[in-house]
Amino acid sequence: MQKERNKLAKAGDVIYVIVIMGLLLPFVLGGAIFLWLAGLLFVLPLLAVLYVSLGVMMIIRGFNRRKHEKVIYRVLVGAIVLSVVYMIPGIYDKTRPVVRDGYVDLFEYAPFTETSKAVTLDEKATLKIDDNLPVIDGATALYPVYSAFVQAIYPEREYYPYKSEVMSNRTGEAYDNLINGRVDLIFALAPSANQLAEADRLGKELKLTPIGKEAFVFFVNEKNPIKSLTVDEIKGIYAGEITNWKEVGGKRKKIRAFQRPEDSGSQTALQQFMGDVPIMDPPVEDIASLMGTIIDQVADYKNYNNAIGYTFRYYSTEMTQNNSVRLLAINDVEPTKETIRSGDYPITNELYVITAGSDNPHIDAFIEWILSDQGQEIVEKTGYVSIR
Repeated sequence: MQKERNKLAKAGDVIYVIVIMGLLLPFVLGGAIFLWLAGLLFVLPLLAVLYVSLGVMMIIRGFNRRKHEKVIYRVLVGAIVLSVVYMIPGIYDKTRPVVRDGYVDLFEYAPFTETSKAVTLDEKATLKIDDNLPVIDGATALYPVYSAFVQAIYPEREYYPYKSEVMSNRTGEAYDNLINGRVDLIFALAPSANQLAEADRLGKELKLTPIGKEAFVFFVNEKNPIKSLTVDEIKGIYAGEITNWKEVGGKRKKIRAFQRPEDSGSQTALQQFMGDVPIMDPPVEDIASLMGTIIDQVADYKNYNNAIGYTFRYYSTEMTQNNSVRLLAINDVEPTKETIRSGDYPITNELYVITAGSDNPHIDAFIEWILSDQGQEIVEKTGYVSIR
């Protein structure tokens, strides 16, 4: 009779363990899915070990298997420690500061606001546009300058930075809006090959008018001892031929050369800088989409001590003011307004106002005014280099 009772008790223990573990399983699977969607897959081993550990401890307690209890607990503790060690690179990766090209609060530069950082003229503008306002779009880095143009010659009212007559949707979308006739003009760098091909496909001719100059800059973690690289060294890094900082006078660390998405202004600038030199494939990260599938996305620059990235001088030094990165000199020349103006800094880009056949009656007068002394004064006061 006692044996039968013991068997029933053990059967009850088995059912108890199965029920508890079964009830917990949906939460564990839910946690695993959450970690996957959040890009925290490196935590999964720890979650699995904790789940298994709970089951093992329940079995030890419920089945009175204490003979090897200490050994089993040590194994479990060791598994947890190994899981935590496995997580360290992932934790390090997630704690690195991210520098996102285009990540800035545009409302700080919106025209006609009391606290706007958009510059103003010392005198009334010689041009005023009161009706049929040209609809403007453009690159994030150029929003401060064309916001100041608007503040000088458009009617005073609110212009929402993301959907109004004066907006900024980044370079790629701005070109798309221009080519498809949704805006009258945009402010950006030169178009990419894809953007030119799309304009040609739709029978649109892009007219580029230079309005200023800017430095294309490369930056590294502030703790990186490298202060300057040559043009050839930069090209070698982004061609994948130079892979370690030791090769250019730095520490023995593998170079993490980040890139930007295709058709972005800075990626197009990199392609133009590289010329005929092939660019290596960019670092990517696996992103879980809303459809539950994995897609590849160009990785945002993470400020590892062995990373290198690129952007534009004004955006980096004035709009984001990121003190954790340092702009590199190129051929021992620092990127400043003076070296851009003199031509000593070797990587400069024209800033353009671009049209595609708009019939707005004010386009020509607007562009002519931008090229006037007043328009060029705004370019200079904003922080770019005028073409005069």
